[in-house]
Amino acid sequence: MENRLLFETLGTMVDCSRNAVPNLKALKKWIDLTASLGYNTLLLYTEDTYTVEGEPYFGYMRGRFTPDELREADRYAAGKGMVLMPCIQVLAHMNQLKRWSDYRSHFDVDDILLAGDERVYQLIDRMFAAVASCFSCKTVNIGMDEAHALGRGRYYDLHGDCDRTRLMLDHLSRVCEIGKKYGFRFQIWSDMFFRLVSGGEYYNGQAEFSDEVRALIPDNVTLAYWDYYHTDKRDYDAMIEAHDRLHPGTWFYGGLWTWTGFAPHNGFSMLSSKAALESCLEHGVRHVVMTLWGDGGAECSRFALLPSLFYVSELAKGNADEELIRQRFLERFGIPFDSFMQLDLIGTRTGDRNACCNQEKFLLYNDCFLGLLDSQVPSGAAEQYAGCADRLERLKDHPEWGYLFETQAALGRVLEKKADLGIRTHAAYRSRDPETLRALIADYEALDGKLRSFHAALRRQWLRDNKPQGFEVQDIRLGGLMQRVASCRERLTDLLEGRIGRIEELEEEQLEYRAGRDGQAAPTFNVWKEIVSPSVVAGQY
Repeated sequence: MENRLLFETLGTMVDCSRNAVPNLKALKKWIDLTASLGYNTLLLYTEDTYTVEGEPYFGYMRGRFTPDELREADRYAAGKGMVLMPCIQVLAHMNQLKRWSDYRSHFDVDDILLAGDERVYQLIDRMFAAVASCFSCKTVNIGMDEAHALGRGRYYDLHGDCDRTRLMLDHLSRVCEIGKKYGFRFQIWSDMFFRLVSGGEYYNGQAEFSDEVRALIPDNVTLAYWDYYHTDKRDYDAMIEAHDRLHPGTWFYGGLWTWTGFAPHNGFSMLSSKAALESCLEHGVRHVVMTLWGDGGAECSRFALLPSLFYVSELAKGNADEELIRQRFLERFGIPFDSFMQLDLIGTRTGDRNACCNQEKFLLYNDCFLGLLDSQVPSGAAEQYAGCADRLERLKDHPEWGYLFETQAALGRVLEKKADLGIRTHAAYRSRDPETLRALIADYEALDGKLRSFHAALRRQWLRDNKPQGFEVQDIRLGGLMQRVASCRERLTDLLEGRIGRIEELEEEQLEYRAGRDGQAAPTFNVWKEIVSPSVVAGQY
């Protein structure tokens, strides 16, 4: 059985831009853990969460890394035989920076910087200077993904219509010229090359590129093909071959799913990674990185992906024997592989570990009166979550990993009461039966304590893994939920005791959230403000 890496690079990429910036202790633990499994590269994805000299609002109040923290992490990684590689953005995904008046003129549209603007390039120069002073690695991932509306905002107002592919390549060329001053080579996400020739579609393995476009990609730029979704090897085959036609030497970035809510998706991560790595090996891809994103507020601990992190490391050494992987996992971590996999349970609809669903998040925040997502509540939800919590609680005392199980178990206890509470509320309201209403109000009262227990467990988990900045979002969301539950309880009590005769929200006919669309076996709703209310929650309009 192989014990050496079959790839030149096996890395992870940790998202430090969706509120959860790792504290230095947790970052070193991640380096220790991944290095012990054979990973040799770590990327820190930082949009505005690093310090840029002369730019005080860059990452202001976001828990940004200090130069000393990054230098210490770089030295620590090197001591473990690991490369710490910077991963930034120089085109899109700069939305948090846009909130500050100092930077609003730097933008084209949405979160996309204004290509061609000298102020933008002055900022990028300072960004490169900051990165160069903290990282010893001379390759930097500069992003440039998902800039869907490039050239369609202020750029259009200033310059009119343009060849958007050429605009992107001109911007890339200018950025690379700046970065060369600091001795950098570059890597960029590849999707925009595909989207601009495929009507916005990335995963088009039949995409063709002109000789002109291929010639304009600088020699010191490597493409990064990212794909977290497919489970059929043929999809990866087609895309790797398309990348070879565009610009040989592509790196592959897969996904360890941390970004749809509070629960991990180890099962799907392993399913997609197996197909991806088989294709990478067959096509001679030498560099593989697994990403751990934090969309929607980074509710899930990156350490909850330990089973899939271990699984990928074994595949990368030529071991695809699942029984042997389980055996090695138990020997290494002192906890059965399948026991750790139970962290997935809260986020699956039927217990199918390969189905990506985030019902633990949308049922948590689904409003008890409005019930926008009541139609998505599975039958037997209360019993399902009670069973999940029972199983998870058995592992909450594990000396190293118990805190992960404690958090998920506490969420299970919340959902045992909360998942179908809206449905039961509508039914009790229609019946107007006093005993049914009293029992319902008692459930609202019990829910408050369970929410407080979950919030406390989540806070402990967060502060163990991350800097405190960013957790205010969880305080606001969960605190708002607690107050909303209390408000609904008070109005139900008023109804029961005759102080009011009706509750307007419960009078209105409920509609299907996604009317006209085919039902999904494993639906995902990950935008908090779209779950909680159809009213204006964030934003001016």
